[in-house]
Amino acid sequence: MTDRELIVPPTMQCIVKRAGYIPAVKIGASVFCAGQVGRTVDLEVIADPEAQFLACWENLRAVLEEAGCSFEDVVDMTTYHVQMNRHMPIFREVKNRVFPRGTCAWTSIGVSELAHPGLLVEIKCVAVKRDSTAT
Repeated sequence: MTDRELIVPPTMQCIVKRAGYIPAVKIGASVFCAGQVGRTVDLEVIADPEAQFLACWENLRAVLEEAGCSFEDVVDMTTYHVQMNRHMPIFREVKNRVFPRGTCAWTSIGVSELAHPGLLVEIKCVAVKRDSTAT
């Protein structure tokens, strides 16, 4: 039987109650993260695009850290963008500030809308926790 651990950072307890999903599931060394968005702890969408993108990355970081991982452990990432052409330059700038470049497979997809009005990006990823004893 595969060990399955539900990952819910303390700041995301309200997600489980309100939306009925888990931010991530860990199976062995692999962590499967649900799409993260730029919202506050109270689930309010952040209006400013740059601040929303930064919050999205920080929410993803919180999920990964709760699972014992970091951005360096991400092996596959998909980003979903509303108004992709308009916001991609600032999204990339924020991404390059907080996420290590050239370390994972990345697919960007333009979409017409996300789960709540005002959301501009959603980031979904898979991370594999590296063996800390490996050299």
